[in-house]
Amino acid sequence: MSNENYRLAAAQVDEFNSSGLLLIKGFYDPQDIHAVQYGIYNIIGRVLERHKLVDDRKPFSADCFDDGFNAIIRRDRSIGSEVYDAIKQLPAFIRLLSSSVHENIMMQLRPGAQPGIAAGGSGIRIDNPGEDQYRAFWHQEYPAQLRSLNGLVFWSPLVPITEDMGPVKFCLSSHKEGPLPVTNDSDDEQRRGAYNLRLHNEAYYCSKYQQIAPLTEPGDMVIIDFLVIHASGFNRSQRSRWSMQFRYFDFSEPTGISHGWRGSFASGVDFRLIHPELCKDSLQ
Repeated sequence: MSNENYRLAAAQVDEFNSSGLLLIKGFYDPQDIHAVQYGIYNIIGRVLERHKLVDDRKPFSADCFDDGFNAIIRRDRSIGSEVYDAIKQLPAFIRLLSSSVHENIMMQLRPGAQPGIAAGGSGIRIDNPGEDQYRAFWHQEYPAQLRSLNGLVFWSPLVPITEDMGPVKFCLSSHKEGPLPVTNDSDDEQRRGAYNLRLHNEAYYCSKYQQIAPLTEPGDMVIIDFLVIHASGFNRSQRSRWSMQFRYFDFSEPTGISHGWRGSFASGVDFRLIHPELCKDSLQ
């Protein structure tokens, strides 16, 4: 990456501390984003070949790296899951995940932190048009990730995010509430684990804060405090919303130390057993 030694301005640090959110336009080197997109394009081709499906895609470009994917899931949704599982194993993605620039920025935003990468907490989301059962409710990252209360998400889109794609919504400064109680009131059997969690009294908390849903481009980065309240938008476009998430946490934070930096649902751990005080009766 060309910005390994990126230095945040004092105003950026102040903005993050105040709002729990920081958007940096054009942060990632276009070549690094291009490499991830190219890897995804090739994985889609491998999956088409594996299932003996016609590959009539256009030649690769950043504008059509996901060409063929929506046709795959219209034919058989489970084949799309193969793409989802495979792309997080791309070397170009892993290199970006483990770049020292994230460690560097975390230490600027959280002086004295010892950064760690949350195992199983990073990946490439594919939010498909109309698939609301996988849309994230209003939530904080901590219950779904654990590791430590002091954590950051580095989020970056792989496609231009438009209004009809349902950009992620954030409640500015909501991290100051601390960890909030969660509940499970979804009747959808397809929702499991972290997808089933939502804030208890979410309407109350969300009404307290200004909400924004920034429109971003590939290469932009949004840094999110683990305790900021946010939710997925509704994708009503004709294209999937592809985005990368890198999750870092602080080994030195006391709550993380108290439970041994345990992971949450993705690590086979039930959040309710670690923090029963944050779980309402509907989860017990």
